[in-house]
Amino acid sequence: MTVLLDKSTGALVGAAVGDALGGATETALPEEIRARYGGWVDGIAPPFHADWATARPLAPYHKGDGHITDDTLVTHALVRVYAAKRDHLDAFDVADLLVADLTERVVFIPDMEREAVAFHRLAAAERWLVTRLRHAHADPREAGVGNVVNCGAAMYMAPVGVVNAGDPASAYAEAIEVAGAHQHSFGREAAGVFAAAVAAAMTAGATVDDVVSAALEVAHDGTRAAIAAVSKEAREHTDWRGALGRLRAAMAPFDTVGDDYRNPGLGARRPSRLHAIEELPVALGLLLVAGGDYREAVLGAVNYGRDADSTATMAGAIAGALGGAAAVPAQWSSAVAAASRADLAEPARVLAEVAAEVFALDRARFARRERRFGDLA
Repeated sequence: MTVLLDKSTGALVGAAVGDALGGATETALPEEIRARYGGWVDGIAPPFHADWATARPLAPYHKGDGHITDDTLVTHALVRVYAAKRDHLDAFDVADLLVADLTERVVFIPDMEREAVAFHRLAAAERWLVTRLRHAHADPREAGVGNVVNCGAAMYMAPVGVVNAGDPASAYAEAIEVAGAHQHSFGREAAGVFAAAVAAAMTAGATVDDVVSAALEVAHDGTRAAIAAVSKEAREHTDWRGALGRLRAAMAPFDTVGDDYRNPGLGARRPSRLHAIEELPVALGLLLVAGGDYREAVLGAVNYGRDADSTATMAGAIAGALGGAAAVPAQWSSAVAAASRADLAEPARVLAEVAAEVFALDRARFARRERRFGDLA
């Protein structure tokens, strides 16, 4: 196995396992999680609500029990877009290829317990893609403007980081282009920074400090400030169990949702240059607390609650890219694959193959530019 394939596998399998574990505790708060499960969650857990089909009528999904959610469904869809294009992506590829995949390809949806097109599993902020690009015929480069600002675009950007392995700045630029069809403001910014973090983690010998440095180097506005604040607090801790409240306090000034996660106020998810989505800074903070360890970073995200599946997806993707396939506990990955009826490793193999092809294209493109620039000199 090449290092590229090993890290691609760690990133994508790691993201999927984090997603599945975090799904069980999504929207709950740490104290509620401990009360529900009789202590900290330490692995795959049953749904927070035993009556999951009726407890939340607007979201009657069987989250928990090792089921991946929409975070992984769309991540795998983006891998298929890369497999079709076999080159860098732009907003028009989202309109032409990703929307078609989400609305026409039948897949098994674990937390709906049936086969369907992925569109039926998407939340309203993610259905925006289809509304704007297929029905409203918006310019793909501007289609994200007007959507609620959340982590919906960031949650599936790990493949952009893998394709741009070792080049955080290029990963950021490509993710910003791709995410423009879906998100705007600090939601779009988070997509770019997350992709950059994965690209940095894909570098041989990279550490979690390298990842945070790369994220800060490309980030802007409230996103950069939030990452800096949460990272500063995280460096004071070595155990997420004692860090969760402090990380939340560091993130709170930049978060528009508020402490009552299930009942956000009127200012929630509105565009701003001062604010940031919560999931990415907290994921990076938990990675610092865990020293880059996959298991501890993901469990920290699971027990942090709130948008736990997306936070754990991001922490899992970065930790998996840092440590490779072996970083992800095999007991978890095999159980999630079985429960979700999904081959978690195959998308990573495909993406590593595409990444190598794209790098060869980039090298040829740069050689051509070098010759042309040489003529100018």
